[in-house]
Amino acid sequence: MSIRSFTQVGRKIVAIGRNFSEHAKELGNAVPKAPFFFLKPTSSYVLSPGKIEIPRGCVVHHEVELGVVIGKTGRGIKAADAHSHVAGYALALDLTARNLQDEAKQKGLPWSAAKGFDTFTPVGEFIPASSIPDPHNVRLWIQVAGQLRQDGMTDAMVFQIPQLIEHVSQIMTLEEGDLLLTGTPKGVGPIESGDHVVAGLEYKNKELSRIEFDAIAHN
Repeated sequence: MSIRSFTQVGRKIVAIGRNFSEHAKELGNAVPKAPFFFLKPTSSYVLSPGKIEIPRGCVVHHEVELGVVIGKTGRGIKAADAHSHVAGYALALDLTARNLQDEAKQKGLPWSAAKGFDTFTPVGEFIPASSIPDPHNVRLWIQVAGQLRQDGMTDAMVFQIPQLIEHVSQIMTLEEGDLLLTGTPKGVGPIESGDHVVAGLEYKNKELSRIEFDAIAHN
């Protein structure tokens, strides 16, 4: 199966937390001194165009992100070699049940429930690495119900992609088709049932990906 079908090939979604300092600050979190991550199930993928489910009782927030698609399996990858393990990229949303996450943080519990609902990783089509020579010069934006919510550049990452790949692969093997979510700019906010969500990824003023979803209630 082709790496373009990474949502079917990959075995895990590795999501980096608080990798944009302004986002960390807007949620009252300290900027980390080292990368940290959490895992999301591949069952949370939903392809564009599609529907985002808003579970009953959940306050769901959007987080627009650059996803890195792993093209070569590796363990203990050095930052200097990280680029050879990248097949390409994808525009993605890391959706979060913020009220569940806040409760889990207060209790010192994992975030799996807050991050792992079905449809909580909306994603766009595979973008070959050759189309984005510098992944730290990418513009990410998202509109909800016609309102621009997030609009930022990946040069604001606290830890750049080679560092992230090195860090994660020291702990677990990164496998072909895995998706590494690299963090989100400031401006996260709620998505409600009935909202139309549009997000885009641009490189040097050229739009390479646009994804669209309708939010629906799920009981």
